[in-house]
Amino acid sequence: MASLFTKIINRELPAHILAEDDNYLAFLDIRPIKTGHSLVIPKLEVDRFFDLPDDILSHMMPFSKKISQALEAV
Repeated sequence: MASLFTKIINRELPAHILAEDDNYLAFLDIRPIKTGHSLVIPKLEVDRFFDLPDDILSHMMPFSKKISQALEAV
């Protein structure tokens, strides 16, 4: 069964998408702690975070950094 995040990736559920590439998706949280609170998720669905391949894990932070810098600029 697809997770909530997979449904967002597949556009089956609405989300305010900030950025996307082949491996990741960034979108605004539906219950933000503060303005700009966003989530960055891998597009690969796994049961546990550390089940992700090392290359996906290692590139997630640079992708997240770009999102953070863009949010700070706004």
